[in-house]
Amino acid sequence: TESTVERPLVIGVAGGSGSGKTTVTTAIVERVGPERIALLPHDLYYRDLSHLPLEQRRVVNFDHPNAFDNELFLEHLDALIQGQQVPVPTYDYATYVRLPEVTMLAPKPVILVEGILIFTSAELVARMAIKLFVDAEGDLRIIRRIERDTKSRGRTVESVIEQYLKTVRPMHLEFVEPSKRYADIIIPRGGLNDIAIDMIVARIEFMLHARALAPAAERDS
Repeated sequence: TESTVERPLVIGVAGGSGSGKTTVTTAIVERVGPERIALLPHDLYYRDLSHLPLEQRRVVNFDHPNAFDNELFLEHLDALIQGQQVPVPTYDYATYVRLPEVTMLAPKPVILVEGILIFTSAELVARMAIKLFVDAEGDLRIIRRIERDTKSRGRTVESVIEQYLKTVRPMHLEFVEPSKRYADIIIPRGGLNDIAIDMIVARIEFMLHARALAPAAERDS
């Protein structure tokens, strides 16, 4: 029904870089059904650094909350909640710039928001019905980050390690780890935790079912 799209269920998936957020998100999308989920990744909303020389872009702290364009992110999230489609930006991680291409994202009964720092914004947290924090040991997270950044983001192992020690680890300790307290559910062992994912999917199904049965007046109050 139209009303379930009007008031969608917003779910936040946070956790450190390389913790398994994407694995958890993918599992939820597969199980709940891609036709019912609009996926909004926070890391497509890095601020555009095209005004800076490349050397300066490289030294920007991408693990600080200020690195994200939260104004645009909130604007798009609110539009989806209100049943409007939004132009999701495309970000080039190799050159640290926002590309001209956008991807139109249509509203769905579930909006899945994913990112390392989404729980550091009170405005974002306030919009979430379910908040998940994916937890993984630090050594696993750095290994996964090295694998990802060297394979898909054109980085050297040395540059990934340097960035990890200079900004990723200290920012994780300062911002990401403390934001865990806002989570409703903490998922240890990341995306390999089938029992946690079973429980989360069951909860999503229950909430969607309850919303579908609720009278429209109740939903609009």
